[in-house]
Amino acid sequence: METDEEQTSIPFQLQFDKPVSSQIKIAEWNPEKDLLAMVTEDSKILLHRFNWQRLWTISPGRCITALCWRPDGKAIAVGLEDGTISLHDVENGKLLRSIKSHNVAVVCLNWEEDGQLASDSNNTQLIYEDRTSRFFPSAPRVPRMPGVASGDTGFMDESEDSFRELSNTSHQRFNILCSGDKEGTICFSIFGIFPIGKININKTFISAPLRDKEAVHQLVNSSIYKVALSKDLCHLIVMCFGELVEHMIEEKEKVSGNGSLVGLHCLLLDTSIFRKRKNELHQVAQQASNIEDFFEVIRASLSIMCKQWADAMHVFHEKFDTLSPLIADNGLDSSPQEEFLSLLGGARTSPPVHQFLVSTLGEVGLKRVTKAIDNAGKELHLIVREHLQPAAEIVGFRIGELRGLSRWRARYQGIGLDEKLIDSATERAGMLLVQVERLIKVLAVVVYQFQNFFLWLSKCIKLLMSESSDQLPPFNSELVIVFLKFLYDQDPVRQLLEVMEGDHSIEVDSETMQRVEELVQFGGFSDTEYLQRTLAKEFELLEYSFKEAFLVLFTTISKKIHCKDLMPLFPVPAASPKSASTSINIPASISFYEESQNRFLDYTCFRIPDKSFSDMANCIGITRGFKNDLSTTEMAHTSMEAVLLIVPDGYNCVDVSLYKDTQIVLLLNETVTVSDSSGRGHLMILRATDLPFVSVASSSYSHFWNLQELKESAIDLNMENEKVRSIPHSVIAPLAVSASRGVACVFAARKRALVYILEEDEDEGSDIE
Repeated sequence: METDEEQTSIPFQLQFDKPVSSQIKIAEWNPEKDLLAMVTEDSKILLHRFNWQRLWTISPGRCITALCWRPDGKAIAVGLEDGTISLHDVENGKLLRSIKSHNVAVVCLNWEEDGQLASDSNNTQLIYEDRTSRFFPSAPRVPRMPGVASGDTGFMDESEDSFRELSNTSHQRFNILCSGDKEGTICFSIFGIFPIGKININKTFISAPLRDKEAVHQLVNSSIYKVALSKDLCHLIVMCFGELVEHMIEEKEKVSGNGSLVGLHCLLLDTSIFRKRKNELHQVAQQASNIEDFFEVIRASLSIMCKQWADAMHVFHEKFDTLSPLIADNGLDSSPQEEFLSLLGGARTSPPVHQFLVSTLGEVGLKRVTKAIDNAGKELHLIVREHLQPAAEIVGFRIGELRGLSRWRARYQGIGLDEKLIDSATERAGMLLVQVERLIKVLAVVVYQFQNFFLWLSKCIKLLMSESSDQLPPFNSELVIVFLKFLYDQDPVRQLLEVMEGDHSIEVDSETMQRVEELVQFGGFSDTEYLQRTLAKEFELLEYSFKEAFLVLFTTISKKIHCKDLMPLFPVPAASPKSASTSINIPASISFYEESQNRFLDYTCFRIPDKSFSDMANCIGITRGFKNDLSTTEMAHTSMEAVLLIVPDGYNCVDVSLYKDTQIVLLLNETVTVSDSSGRGHLMILRATDLPFVSVASSSYSHFWNLQELKESAIDLNMENEKVRSIPHSVIAPLAVSASRGVACVFAARKRALVYILEEDEDEGSDIE
C-alpha cells in the first residue's frame, strides 16, 4: 500500500531557468541526443545541450517557418519562407544540402524512418551493397577554392565528415521527409534529398457513398498545418485549414450539396506505395542521391576551375592588352600578333614592341604572368584528376547500375525507371567522360603553348637588354606561330568550362565528324554532335537527362498517393479560409503510439477555439484510430474514437504535445484579470489510454462537425492532479518535449526558457473528474 509520502512525491521538477536573447517561435528536441534546436523570431537557429550550453548559431538569411530532426538525430531540416528546405549538420550547423521543394512557405515538416529492415521470403535481411569501393578509390569531395575558409562555399572542408556522412546513404534505413506548404501542397523526399512524390490536397477529391447517392468532397483554399507519417510509412495524417465543399452526384450530374465547411480538417492520405515498393525505392534513392552528390562535385569543380583560369587570364590580358595602344600611338595599323610574328621572323624590332617588352612588361612582369598561368594549369589539372574525373567516372558507374534497375522494371512492371530515359542518361554520362578527357588534353596543350611563348619572350627581352640568354631552355618557333595565330586572343580552356550564351558550338573538321558518325554502327554514341559541345554544356545536358529520367518515377509515385478519408474537426472563426490559415495558431500535435509489436495507433490532440462552437468553450479534442480500416479486426480499436476535455474556468491551453507511451503534455496559463499581473503557468501530463474515448461518426457523412457529437460526454480536467506543476509566471508557446530523457522546454513571456524534468515515476496516472 502506498504511503502518504509516496502519494505526494513530485513527478517532475524545474531543471533550468535561462534567459534567451530573442523570443523563441519553434523548438524541437533531438530524437537521439540531449540537444534542443530553437528558432528565434529573427530567424536564427540555436542549438543547445541539455545543460543549456550553446553549440552553434546560424542564420540562413531568410525567414524560418518549420523545423524537424532526421530520425537518427544527425541532421536537421529547416523549412524556409521561399519554399526551400535546407539540411544542416548537427555537429556544426553547416549546410549539407538545399532543395527547392515548394513555391511558397514551408509550414510543417515530418521526418519518419522505416522501423523494419527489408527481408526476402526466407527472412534474410536485404541490405543494399554499395559496390563502388570495389572499382574506385575513395569518393571525391567537393573541391574548395584556395584561400576560402571551410564552409564558406556551403559544403564541408576535407577535415570534416558531414558531406561524406550525408553522401553515404547506403547504411541508412529507408526514411522519408514530408513537407507541407501554405497552399496545400505536400512533398515527399527519401533521405530528405531525393524528391519522390507530391500531392496538392486542394486538387484531391474524396468520394463517399450515401444510400442512393454519392458524395464527393473537395478542399478549397487549404493550407497545411500539421503532418505526421505513420511508422510503417503507409499513412499520412494531415491537419489543414480550408474550405471543405460537399457535392452530390445524381444521375451522373454533379450538383451542389450541403454547402461548405470552413475550418480545421483532418485528412488521411494513403502512402502505402512507400511500403509496397520500399526495396526498389530504397535502392533507386541511394543511387540517385549519391549521383546528386557527385553532380555537386562536378558543378563545384567547373565553377572553381572557371574562376581560377579566368583570374590567370586576367593577369595575362592585363599586361598584354597594353601593347595595342602602344602600336596605335606609334601610328601603326598592325595587330600585336603581326608585330610578334615580325619579331620572330628576324625583322627589326618595332618601337612599340621594344617599349612593351623592355619597359611595360619587363622580366618581372613576364615572370608574374608565367607564374599565374603555370599555377592555374597545375590547379586545374589537380582538380580534374582528384575531383572532376573521379566524380564523372562514379556517376557513369552508378547510372549504369540504374540502367539495370530500369530493365528490371520493364520485365517485372515495377514502378522504377523508364529504360529509354536511363539509356539516354547513360550515354550522356559517357559523353561527359569523353569531354573530361578532352579538357585534360586541351589544358595540357594550352599551358605548354603559353610556356613556350613566354620562353621565347624571355629570350627576346634578354637580347633587347643585351643580356646573355644561354641559360634559358630552347623554344619551339613553330609553336610560337601556332600560339599567335590561334591562342593569343582565344581561350579554348574557358570555352570548355563555361556554358556560352546562345547556340555556341566548337568547330570540328568534317573528317572527324564523319568518323564519329561511322562509330555509331559499332556501338558508339547515337548523338554524334557531342564534340561540338563544351564540357559545361555536356554536364548541363546530363543533369537534364538525369532529372527527366527520375521525373517518371516521381510522377508515378505521386499518382499512387491519394486521400483515403477525411474528418472535419471544428470551424474557424475567420472571414475566409486563407485569412484563417495565416491568422490562427491552434495548439496541436499528431503522433503514433505502439499498441503491439509493429502496430501503431494514431493520436491527434488539438485545442478548439472558443468561438468555433457557441456551446463548447475552453475544450481540447483528442482523436485516435483515424487511419484504422473498419475491416481490420486484429487492432485493439477498429473505428475512430475521440474525447473532449474541458479545461477548468480560469485557465487556457497555450500548447499541447503528444509524449511517449500515450501521454499528453498540456501547457496551461491562468486567466489574468488584473492588468499588472503576469499570472502563472502550469504543466499537466495525461495518459491517453486512461481517457474515456467515444466512437464518432464515419467521415462519409461529413456535412457536419463530428466533434459536436461529444459535447454531452465531455469530461473536466482536474487541476489538483499530481501530474500538474505550477510555474510562477505565465508562459507562451512553443512547448518542446523530449521522449528520450523526459525533458520539456517551455518559454516564459519575458524571454526566459524553462527546462523541466517531466518524469521520475512513469506509473503516476492522471486524475480526471
